[in-house]
Amino acid sequence: MNWSQLLSLKRFGDVEPRLRKNQNETRLGFEVDYDRIIFSDSFRSLQDKTQVVPLSKTDFVHTRLTHSLEVSVVARSLGRIVGEKILEKYPELSAEGYGINDFGAIVACAALAHDIGNPPFGHSGEKAIGEYFKNREGKKYKAQLSAKEWQDIVDFEGNANGFRILNESKQGMDGGNRLSYATLGAFIKYPKESLPKKPTNNIEDKKYGIFQSDVPFFKDVAEELGLISTGTNGNVSYKRHPLAYLVEAADDICYTIIDFEDGINLGLIDEEFALEYLIKLVKNTIDSKKYHQLEFKKDRLSYLRALAIGTLINEAAVMFLSNEDLILEGKYPHALLDKCNYEAQINDIIKISVEKIYKSREVVEKELVGYSVIATLLDVFLTAINRKYENTLTNYDKLVLNLLPESLQKPKDSLYLRILSICGYVASLTDGSALQLYKKLKG
Repeated sequence: MNWSQLLSLKRFGDVEPRLRKNQNETRLGFEVDYDRIIFSDSFRSLQDKTQVVPLSKTDFVHTRLTHSLEVSVVARSLGRIVGEKILEKYPELSAEGYGINDFGAIVACAALAHDIGNPPFGHSGEKAIGEYFKNREGKKYKAQLSAKEWQDIVDFEGNANGFRILNESKQGMDGGNRLSYATLGAFIKYPKESLPKKPTNNIEDKKYGIFQSDVPFFKDVAEELGLISTGTNGNVSYKRHPLAYLVEAADDICYTIIDFEDGINLGLIDEEFALEYLIKLVKNTIDSKKYHQLEFKKDRLSYLRALAIGTLINEAAVMFLSNEDLILEGKYPHALLDKCNYEAQINDIIKISVEKIYKSREVVEKELVGYSVIATLLDVFLTAINRKYENTLTNYDKLVLNLLPESLQKPKDSLYLRILSICGYVASLTDGSALQLYKKLKG
């Protein structure tokens, strides 16, 4: 892979090349991407979607929105640090018009959108959608779908749904948000179809990132960017865009440190115990005198959090630059922080977060609510949309269809696309609106 291709400004439907040196410096193409995401309905809905604790009523616990904004800030810093060194190494990029801020803008934009496809109720929302088709009423659709279509549904993936949201054509809006291909490349952490499942131990094969409905466009993006194809026997799979490693690192940094911080603020993790873990991570940069002058827990925690994030940003950048040649060759199989100098400290923090936060009674009870809510919504809406397609609507179904957005009330000819559209609608709901809709349907 080469950076000139990887930084492509091309957008859906372009017939002429977009050259970086011809860009308007007051509004760069990659910054336009950021603006389009910020103003989208899908991004705005993240304000009421779970990051750690579903349906939290406290004002300091992160939502998907605040998490995404913070990941974007971390990603921008990472992109600029790496971009500076890349430009020194490849001076031809500067001649083509690329600058440090281009790298920062691409990674920040992809990071901003990284959770845009996630359903309500956290990661259990993804599992709840898959569970409905694996073990509930949705099992009846299996025989009518191809193996890959079925896998898309039973392993419903927020990353793939995000790619679909960003690029879905609508009436008068071909190509959806029409983001630059460089941004889309950085966004796709798992550049493969749902099958074969986990064909290798490479980090890029951990999950999948493309629904069957989006394969043709994804291939166009991958080929424009010069991504390395790894698919065999007709399967679609590529090596990652290098900047996807930075997006992943920014996300890893934020959820490791900030979810941990939320756990402390919620009282799920003992303060002294928690601060000890953070101090281990920042022992080389902490100003002990300043730290001990801080009177309040919140201030001590904020100080350690800022140091920890800065430490891990620099570490991720070092890991990327040290392995850049391997990454360009598609031969780097790890996340940047998996093999870094702080691996042990990160794993300790994640272990505590899993035990004390993600498996806490409050989180588990609300996730269980999410399973019931999502299963009910899927069942009611899928039944109605399929009956409309078959001309067997009941009066109840007619009322149900009126609850759907107008754009979804006309059923697709393909069962797979009908299922995907309803799954996408349910995934688009906020925690609160999904619960409210569930209550209405239950009377």
